Amino acid sequence: MSFPFTLQTPAEHGGVPPGRVGIVVIGGGVIGVSAALSLARAGHDVALLEKGRIAAEQSSRNWGWIRVQGRDMAEIPIAQEAQRIWQELDQDCKGRLGLAEIGVHYLTRSEKSLKNYEGWLAEAQAHGVSTRMLSRAEISETVPGAQGDWVGGLYTPSDMKAEPWVAVPELARLARDAGARIVERCATRALEIEGGRVTGVVTERGRVKADAVILAGGAWSSLLLRRHGISIPQLSVRSTALETGPLPQVTGTAGVDDRLAFRPREDGGYTLAPSTLSELHVGPDAIRAALKYIPVLRQGGFEVKLRVRAPEGFPDAWFTPRNWAEDSASPFEAMRILNPEPNRAKAEDAARAFAKTFPEAGEVTVRTAWAGMIDVLPDVVPVVDNVAALPGLTVATGMCGHGFGIGPAFGRIAGALATGGETGHEMSRFRLARFSDGSKMVPGPNL
Repeated sequence: MSFPFTLQTPAEHGGVPPGRVGIVVIGGGVIGVSAALSLARAGHDVALLEKGRIAAEQSSRNWGWIRVQGRDMAEIPIAQEAQRIWQELDQDCKGRLGLAEIGVHYLTRSEKSLKNYEGWLAEAQAHGVSTRMLSRAEISETVPGAQGDWVGGLYTPSDMKAEPWVAVPELARLARDAGARIVERCATRALEIEGGRVTGVVTERGRVKADAVILAGGAWSSLLLRRHGISIPQLSVRSTALETGPLPQVTGTAGVDDRLAFRPREDGGYTLAPSTLSELHVGPDAIRAALKYIPVLRQGGFEVKLRVRAPEGFPDAWFTPRNWAEDSASPFEAMRILNPEPNRAKAEDAARAFAKTFPEAGEVTVRTAWAGMIDVLPDVVPVVDNVAALPGLTVATGMCGHGFGIGPAFGRIAGALATGGETGHEMSRFRLARFSDGSKMVPGPNL
């Protein structure tokens, strides 16, 4: 099975952008699609504009986990809401999302990591999580057949998975059926600003007037914001994943240790990944933001490999324009789908690690490997906020690899922020101003 999202495949959502709409959503990943779906179902007039294809970037390239485990304390209630929404949406889609409650394991060979797990759980229990600590013996019960020298683990049996390649396009169809207008291959070149307020967007196919705009552009968000004088220290790191062909069903759960992440797929294979590898292509934004990332780098636990320069056209490539005219082609048109090459050596390592961990699987080969660019922020939690300097603009970005699972809830919240509704959650942790008001960077949990 080859990766399904290319510009050669026909766009499912064609047509032309409207001249006037209540709310414009920029970006067709899980956050933007969920925002459009929530708004349309609430009766709002909404249009979603995607420069390439729905879910063609990180929203289809992630591990497919829908987890509460290991999240920042401020994210836990939102992740719990997201799990409820996922269940409702799977019913709406008649089970087509590949949703299943499989549980998530964090497995460790380190006593220090066990202490970190215990600390997280002690704080998270106030939110009613189903998580529990596992001894070495208990791991053999929840992950039978696994061969690993783990000393213990953290386990949340209520955590879930879905199939990203399938799920987000299905949610886009629900949004369309609810009345949202979705236009693929329609890049937003700029925000339209009148009297200091955002009043719409300028696209490659004309202007769209709107009462509010939601930017959910993933790895591209900071580039569009910078053009309008808004600076956020968002970077993008490359993460590799792979799928196997059908294998013996050696485990029905998801897990991760310091070498491997795994989960079962609907097609009888497994999605695997080298668990800690992140590759950062150094560019102007990386240099500008370097100091803000010191706290999370000191925290440790990430294998960050620096690459000298981003490939041509990437958001933080040296020669990617930071400013362009509204009537000229933008960087978003130059690269409609951000499709980095996977680290094939690491993908092969992950396949071998899975075979070693689950000997009954037999020979494990890589059927398809891919990579995605994860939009990250210095404290490893996103920005979901109205932009004070540009009234009428709401930003939901920097999901730090958490976006797929939590997307339906943060999409709903972004819609509520854009329309003056109730978010239902304490949102100060996700405010944009924390990067400019002198706040100390407090990294989220790195378990």
